[in-house]
Amino acid sequence: MSEVHTLYAITHSLFSGRARSYLIKNQIPFRELSTGHESFKADVLPKGKLPTIPTLVTPEGDVIRDGAAIIEHFEAANGRPCRPVGAKQQVVSALFDVIGTDGLLRPAMHYRWNFQEDNLDFVRYHFLYSQRDLPAREEKTEKMMGRMQQVAAIWGVSDDTKSLVEELYLEYLDTLSAHFEHYPYLLGWRPCIGDFGLIAPMYAHLGRDPYPARLMQQRAVRVYRWVERMNRADQDAPEYFNAGTDFLPDDEVPESLLNVLKVIAEDFVPETRSAAATINQWLQENRPQAGDAAERFLGQVQFELRGQTITSIAQPYRFFELQRVQAIYDALDTAEQQAVRDMLDRCDMAELLSIRLDQSIAQLDNLEVWQA
Repeated sequence: MSEVHTLYAITHSLFSGRARSYLIKNQIPFRELSTGHESFKADVLPKGKLPTIPTLVTPEGDVIRDGAAIIEHFEAANGRPCRPVGAKQQVVSALFDVIGTDGLLRPAMHYRWNFQEDNLDFVRYHFLYSQRDLPAREEKTEKMMGRMQQVAAIWGVSDDTKSLVEELYLEYLDTLSAHFEHYPYLLGWRPCIGDFGLIAPMYAHLGRDPYPARLMQQRAVRVYRWVERMNRADQDAPEYFNAGTDFLPDDEVPESLLNVLKVIAEDFVPETRSAAATINQWLQENRPQAGDAAERFLGQVQFELRGQTITSIAQPYRFFELQRVQAIYDALDTAEQQAVRDMLDRCDMAELLSIRLDQSIAQLDNLEVWQA
């Protein structure tokens, strides 16, 4: 592929990291522009519909908004190089995609916005210089950052819960590090879709902002190396002297990776269950028509985590992503479904196969919309 795509993104943007890494790893030529570039507002936004990133413009001028849609565009066109063949690996890959893009938002926002003594100057630089040099740039930056500093609380981080959020994140970091002791990527020797989902929070927030990056470097250097690796076009695995080139054979999902999922399940599963109940109640009351835009947030949710109550928000996008996991499972034969369910039972994730919204969500013309 010789023609150059344009990726509208920002270095410090969580969701941008997912699409950027995919383009790098699959050696798709691209240039990256900030949303502050005049062309974004004038030429791209009318087709992209929402001022969100990442947004891709193809050499033919087509506009694709959202990291999931960008990756699907290339996967569908190129024989799905990042999708494993086996049933269990496909499900785990899709599950980590959801976890990365939605399930780790709480620690990502906490470690960016609640450690301002370490992070503030670094983060302000990126917010400031992602915008054009106009007279109101400083004022706009302060307002934007003022709003963003509230997001950790929106996702359930408070004075009462922050120690718990950190405790769970450190356990996750430790188990992920133990997995990368044996393999450079989630499912072996090449990145899967789940790697790209997971890099979203692990790069921009947790792997670059000064405080969490230092924490990762000092506590989980193998995870930090994976973050570096996901932004290199080559395999970048010199420390693995027996390195292969493909996903693990025989549909193997290592026990070390199931250990990671077991830690994540503690808050991801009850939050998903609670969010589904909240959104389904909203659907009963509002009955959106097919094609109506799916809102980003639909009310608060509460769930229990290690004896404490977490109050967060219900996001339909989590279920748009989770549908992909469930669609893979639904298409399997009976024996494959049983193997997948047995695997997910071992890491307390099996309930996710049945937590569903009463209406599904699709991406249509660069928008997430309700289906009938």
